[in-house]
Amino acid sequence: MAKKISIVIVSYNVRSYLDQCLLSVQKAVEGIDAEVFVVDNASSDDTMRVLPPRYPWVTFIASEENLGFARGNNLAIRQATGEYVLLLNPDTTVAENTLRDALQFMDAHPKAGGTGVMMHNEDGSVAPESRRAIPTPWVSALKMLGFTRRYYMSHLPWDEPCQIEVISGAFCLLRHAALDQIGLLDESFFMYGEDIDLSYRLLKGGWQNWYLPLHITHFKGKSTNKSEFRYVHVFYQAMLIFFRKHYSHLSLFYTLPVKMAIYFRAFVALIDILRQKLHI
Repeated sequence: MAKKISIVIVSYNVRSYLDQCLLSVQKAVEGIDAEVFVVDNASSDDTMRVLPPRYPWVTFIASEENLGFARGNNLAIRQATGEYVLLLNPDTTVAENTLRDALQFMDAHPKAGGTGVMMHNEDGSVAPESRRAIPTPWVSALKMLGFTRRYYMSHLPWDEPCQIEVISGAFCLLRHAALDQIGLLDESFFMYGEDIDLSYRLLKGGWQNWYLPLHITHFKGKSTNKSEFRYVHVFYQAMLIFFRKHYSHLSLFYTLPVKMAIYFRAFVALIDILRQKLHI
């Protein structure tokens, strides 16, 4: 039987954060016909021993390998029956009214393919990545030079619904019909960049992307280790995959500077990690 919403959480070695995430979801779905999937990406902690008995209403899917974000989400989305699909990070907590109000908005705006919300950092501050622009060569160049106003769509108000370009994958509420049209997450991305690619494809498919002044807390980065070489490789590789996929048709005049900037930023990040490990 079809549900109103299917919530998909892909988790890897963050049992304590996933625990508090599911507690918040349990309150947020009260009165909503919902189903919840947790895809465990072969965690080495005790996630699959501790949490399934604690949350019998959640469908836990244990993967034998780390599928990454895109493949992990797609695995559950293919089983989802909801009119809407919510991609939710395990290192988040959702305010009690957030899902109900977001669903009401989506019901009232049939052209909305997806929506994001106001994400708060652990200290309560608002995360600027709650709203982002598509990283075109021009926007990417500005951001890499330190001019982030366009990338973070800083001209938009925080206290009212606004159309945006990129919905964060930490909380990405999607219309299932839109996914049926544009396809699922691109599995070329292992982690990072999938939300940008998906948002761009929604816009190209004629859908609208929205930001709503509803609240979640995102304990940013708890589900990844940003001090590892692998993180740098995956992050900047995702940037290159997106750039090649959507802007390879542009001339070298536009693409070469951005590609060189991506490689340079990756090199600087690797050097910084190496210095930290060597305590230089």
